[in-house]
Amino acid sequence: MKEMPKYKIIENYIIDRIQSGDLKPGDQIETEKQLSEKFDIGRLTVNKALINLAQEGYIERTAGKGSFVLPRMVTKSISQGGSFTDDMASVGMKAGSQLIEYKVYKASDVPEVAEYLELADDELIHYFVRLRTGDGEPIALSYTYISAKIVPAINVKALEGSLTEYLHSVGVYRGGALHKMSAHLPSESQKKLLGVGNVALLLNEHITYDEQRHPYEYIKTYYISSQYAYTFRTGFLAER
Repeated sequence: MKEMPKYKIIENYIIDRIQSGDLKPGDQIETEKQLSEKFDIGRLTVNKALINLAQEGYIERTAGKGSFVLPRMVTKSISQGGSFTDDMASVGMKAGSQLIEYKVYKASDVPEVAEYLELADDELIHYFVRLRTGDGEPIALSYTYISAKIVPAINVKALEGSLTEYLHSVGVYRGGALHKMSAHLPSESQKKLLGVGNVALLLNEHITYDEQRHPYEYIKTYYISSQYAYTFRTGFLAER
């Protein structure tokens, strides 16, 4: 069996500590000298490992201060879709939801949303706001509108878990979605809920369609931009 490169030993050690929760975002990792002595590996090799970890978004290196653990960034493909729960799992984090608000609107109260969901004025729309978390830390705020024509009733308790799993349980499956991206500064209430200052939030607005191509959901999700990135494929790459 081929021997593992020495720099990978350092990388795996630090990644394991991050994923186990031993090292949390903002924590300082051991110095090059300490790692070199611990593993009896040359400092140039340790430096290579730290450079790789910085490029992969695990740590941030600050001259004169050291290396610090970064919040894990999700790199999400629009074409592949996937739920917030899937996103968190992809970086070794446990997804969570906190229900902030729930109400039912008449379509005539929110005409723009009613148009997206193709509803008549007298039809109903479920509306709820949720704080989305990863390992208990705020990641995003979601403002969700769901057509009561497609989903007549919602178990509010289920909104503290995976919405996708709940929709599957009532027979609603995603067929496709139309997305729009933009950047925004947070409102005062968003700052409080997300625990941030004047940082950029990445807004993903999307209309979701079921397998019969009926629109059933309109969501505006504001992500802390340092923790989310989206990828797009065009041309022949879009076929993959």
